[in-house]
Amino acid sequence: MAIGSMAIGSMTTDPMTNGPMIKTWRISLAIQALARTVALVATLALATIPNALADCVFPKAPEQVPDGKTASESEMISAMTVFKQYNADVTAYSACLEKETAEKIRDAGGATSAIIQIKSLQAKKNNVAVDELQKKATDFNEQVRIFKARK
Repeated sequence: MAIGSMAIGSMTTDPMTNGPMIKTWRISLAIQALARTVALVATLALATIPNALADCVFPKAPEQVPDGKTASESEMISAMTVFKQYNADVTAYSACLEKETAEKIRDAGGATSAIIQIKSLQAKKNNVAVDELQKKATDFNEQVRIFKARK
């Protein structure tokens, strides 16, 4: 046998015919079933990815606002860029919630009480994000005023 080759069967003598007989190794039915199961699970997992990604992710607010009394101009500009992105994230979150709300209402099948609950919960989620954005923006704008007063 050459190096790197692999035997997939072996030669023996057939007791009935006293001639050569090749024994081959077969993949058991259990392994075949396992392979089909793994393929099915992988297919189902890939099919559910769009639904998993459709969940609206609450936007992360900037951790800190620079101190207008001591921050450099580059720090303030950097913070402004971060806040603009945060604002865009909150806007995208609100749009996602609107889409999610429409899907949940459609799935509710016209049940009025379910629709009211869905709309209420989604509005609360949106309000929390918008309220946090407004608070952070107010804090940042105050620090910008302080920073500009230094000049």
